[in-house]
Amino acid sequence: MKVQVARVGKPHGIRGEVTVQLFTDAPEERFAPGARLLLEPSVPLAPGGVVTVRRARWNKAVLVVALEEVADRNGAETLRGARLFAEAQEEDTDPDEWYEHELVGLEVRTGPEDGSGPRIGVVTGLRTLPVQDLLEIELDEGGREAVLPFVEEIVPVVDPEGGFVVVTPPPGLLELGLDDGSDGDPDGGTTGSGASEGGR
Repeated sequence: MKVQVARVGKPHGIRGEVTVQLFTDAPEERFAPGARLLLEPSVPLAPGGVVTVRRARWNKAVLVVALEEVADRNGAETLRGARLFAEAQEEDTDPDEWYEHELVGLEVRTGPEDGSGPRIGVVTGLRTLPVQDLLEIELDEGGREAVLPFVEEIVPVVDPEGGFVVVTPPPGLLELGLDDGSDGDPDGGTTGSGASEGGR
């Protein structure tokens, strides 16, 4: 089983390094020199969909990664937005933890926990932050984006096989839109080292 450990952000410098948004509690292990990661989608620089870590370093709170396959800034730019996966370890198999690739595309429904309630949108992402994770949603009404705390009290049901999540947001919470300058987005230049690997 593979798990998403990061999303590639913007290039850093001119030598092919990239920033990453972390979805793992063990970045030093996941991004150790020589570590091989699966890249989705694949790019011409890594047509087999596999990249190898040359080195990784912290720039304040942002992890900056150099990959063997990427030599310059132009190459790094082709990786922007790509997802990095690794093989799951024993500690990654907590049944109460979810990963972004398992959640994206699921219908968002309200009402009974059996999922029979009305659909209000679709999951578009998982924003991993040190304090708590946020579920990113595109609402059917007007195509607006919103976020919900990814906690059991607000997202009591996650059913990938059924293709849905059930949410019970407090009144007014869905009126809050996404903040383009949010923490945890490598495109914005900030991310935390305490991000959990898809926890809820």
